[in-house]
Amino acid sequence: MENFWPALIKLLIAPMKYVFKTFSFALIGRKVLPPPSNLRYSFGQLCKLKWTWNPAQGISSGCDLKYCSEILINGIPQDNREWTKKLFREEDVSLNEEVHFRVRSECKSDNTSEPSNWVEIFTPPKGAAGTAAVGINCTWYDLEYMICTWLPGWNASASTNYTLYYWYEGLGNHQQCQNYIYGDNFGCNFSLSIPNSTNGYPTISILIRDNSEEIRPVCANKNPTTIVKPGAPRIVAVSMIKDEIHLEWQKPGTFPAHCLLYQVELKDSKSDSILPHDVKALTKAQLSSVHPNTVYVVKVRARLETICYSSSHWSDWSEEKSIGENTDFTFYIVLILTVPLTVAVATIILLVYLKRLKILIYPQIPDPRKIIKRMFGEQIEDFQGGPGDDFLNVNKPAVEEEISSLVWIENPESSTSENEGRERPALQVKAL
Repeated sequence: MENFWPALIKLLIAPMKYVFKTFSFALIGRKVLPPPSNLRYSFGQLCKLKWTWNPAQGISSGCDLKYCSEILINGIPQDNREWTKKLFREEDVSLNEEVHFRVRSECKSDNTSEPSNWVEIFTPPKGAAGTAAVGINCTWYDLEYMICTWLPGWNASASTNYTLYYWYEGLGNHQQCQNYIYGDNFGCNFSLSIPNSTNGYPTISILIRDNSEEIRPVCANKNPTTIVKPGAPRIVAVSMIKDEIHLEWQKPGTFPAHCLLYQVELKDSKSDSILPHDVKALTKAQLSSVHPNTVYVVKVRARLETICYSSSHWSDWSEEKSIGENTDFTFYIVLILTVPLTVAVATIILLVYLKRLKILIYPQIPDPRKIIKRMFGEQIEDFQGGPGDDFLNVNKPAVEEEISSLVWIENPESSTSENEGRERPALQVKAL
């Protein structure tokens, strides 16, 4: 309804323009050609819109009649004016914008006549504004399968279920994609193998829509030669000979060798510097000026040459391969300091272990004298105790008997007679 009144106004103004133009040229003696009639449109495969019209009436036989037509999107000319003798025109359109088509009659070889007035028709988009999918991006991987991704429209509800259809010339009926991707972006992937002809690859039409009438459909037409992405090469051999690295890899897909450009990346483990090398057509390379005592990491990726395809997509990098030896003197210094320390600690542990082992193998022999003394000492203690005292003295410690020495002391005889009558003194005993 929002496009009805502007379209109606244009349809009312068009006859007035025709009358004014006819009257103006009649004054100067030039004839205005009659326009074509019965202009209408119909939908073809997916994104194709076809306009047809009836021929203009009353055209003289001397007129080289052609129909000039052009398409305007949202009222803006698209620089696609075309002249034809056919009574139809077919083009790919986006479906989510207003399409304005117009056509008129022209005599290309007659200077006495003027082109007719434009005959116009409008095709308004279906569904609500802001519900169509946006940011459609497609990539054709290795000429085998295609992945298309998109974002939901800002006005689309969370329950919107977008469905992707695709078609190209020679496919017959359009096909529906089955393998959908859900996440931050919506997407779908499908197998796509298009035979290459002398005329090149046909345009691929992508339609994304929902079953609901409220969701606006959107079409995107892709030139497959501009969205091709080759697979990653596979490194099959890498070696170092003197100061050169020799590298070989396997080309991706079924592309002709002359259609591929390779980029080899060499990374120095010491300085982390990256050296890119470009290689054309060949699947091997020799990288010179390398140091023998350095580890290098190499990887390869591929891109298609513009002589074969218009795509600028680089492939993913191949698996990284390392080559070379890294001589780090810090390691040797640490090793020199660590080895003696380790040997010293091991020696101390070994000595302690051997000492304990010697004690176990060669135990200490007791002194026999101490054993005999201990044995006989116990027997003497047993004899010193009386038979009647065994019960009383069983818990008493043995007491060693003290032996005293006796000395006999005799007084000398007196020489005087007066001493003879005296009594002889008793014996004196002195303990020593």
